[in-house]
Amino acid sequence: GMAFWSAYAEPSCTPSRIAINTGRHPVRTGLLSVLWPGQIDGLSPKEETIAEVLSGSGYHTAMWGKWHLGDLPEHAPENQGYDYAYYGLFNGAPDAWPASEIYTEQPTPVKAPFFDFPGVEEYKKMTGIDLSIAGYIGEKGKGRKPIEGAAGKLGIERQEAFEEESIKQITSYIKKNAKSNKPFFIYWATYCAQIHGSKKHMNDPYVDNVNAQASEMAMHNAHLKQLFDTLKSEGIAENTLVVWISDNGPMYAFYPTAGYSWLRGAKGDVLEGGVRVPAMAWWPGMIEPDQSPTDMLHLTDLFTTAARLAGATDKIPADRITDGIDQTALLLLGEGHGRRNMMFHYSGGQLGAIRFEDYKVHLKGQHGG
Repeated sequence: GMAFWSAYAEPSCTPSRIAINTGRHPVRTGLLSVLWPGQIDGLSPKEETIAEVLSGSGYHTAMWGKWHLGDLPEHAPENQGYDYAYYGLFNGAPDAWPASEIYTEQPTPVKAPFFDFPGVEEYKKMTGIDLSIAGYIGEKGKGRKPIEGAAGKLGIERQEAFEEESIKQITSYIKKNAKSNKPFFIYWATYCAQIHGSKKHMNDPYVDNVNAQASEMAMHNAHLKQLFDTLKSEGIAENTLVVWISDNGPMYAFYPTAGYSWLRGAKGDVLEGGVRVPAMAWWPGMIEPDQSPTDMLHLTDLFTTAARLAGATDKIPADRITDGIDQTALLLLGEGHGRRNMMFHYSGGQLGAIRFEDYKVHLKGQHGG
C-alpha cells in the first residue's frame, strides 16, 4: 500500500476523533478541546457519524478503543451509529492517577503531576466525579454495561488489558463477519500512543524499556500483525481497506512517554509537528505497493472516502458542510491524483493556519486544544 508524507489530523485527540467520525472540522460541532472526566460536553446526537452513514448502506459497524467524545449516554458510540462498541471514556492521563508509583517493574506514565490523587472514592466525595467505571460495552438499542476486570478500571494495568481484549474481539469479529453477506466497518481508536506502556513487550528487541510509548508501540505492532493475518486467512484481504493514522503530533513534555518528530511543533500546535502525522493505507490488489505520495490527506477525507467506497454518498447529510474530500482516486491511482490542495488548521475555535499547495501561513500562535 502507501505511506503518506502529507497526512494531517487536528492538533489534539478529541478534535481528531470528531473529524474522522463526522467528516467535519470540530469548529463546526462546538466540541473544540480535549475532554476530561466530569465534563458534560460531547458529540451532539445531531451530528451524523460515519457509522450512521455506513449503517444506512447495510454495513455492520463496530468500534474499539478510546471513544473520548463524551461520557454521557447520548454521546456514546452505541447511540451514535455503532452496532457494537467496546470503549474507554477518558484520555490516557486518568489511568495514571490511581497508581503513581516510581518506575519499578513496568513502564509507567508521567509521575509528578499525579502524586496528589486521593483515590477514586475520595475524589468522588471532593468533586462529584465518578471514576469507578472507565469503560463500557455498548450495543445499539440495548444500552451499555461496564467493562469488568482490569480493562474497565482506571489504573496502570488497564490500557494493556484493554488492548489485549480489543484485538481478541476484533479478530473474532472479522472471522464472524467475513462469512456474512453484509460488509463491515471497524473504527479502532487504539489506546496505543497514550501514556502507558506494555509490561508484556517492554523487553522486546530494540525497545527502550523506560519509554512507555516504545513498548506500547511494540504491542500495537504485534496486534496489527494479528489483524492482517486474520484478513489474509479469512480470504478477504483484497476486499478490505485498512487505514492507519495518528491523531496528533507527539507530546515532547511528557518523556519518557512521548514520541519524537522531525517536524517543528508538537501536540496542540498548528505547526506541522502538531498536525502532520504518520498515515498508511493497505488494500492488496487495489492499492499499488510501496508508494509514498506527497498529496495532502486530512482525517475528514476518510469519512467521505469511506462513504464513496461503500456506495453511501447519498447518506451524507445535505443540510450541513462536510469538509472531507473523496480521496478514492489517490488510493487507487497513486501520487498526483489527490483531490485536496488546501488545508485549514483550527487552533480551538480560531483559524490557526492555512496550507495552500506548497505554501503555509500561520495566523495564530495558540496552543489549541
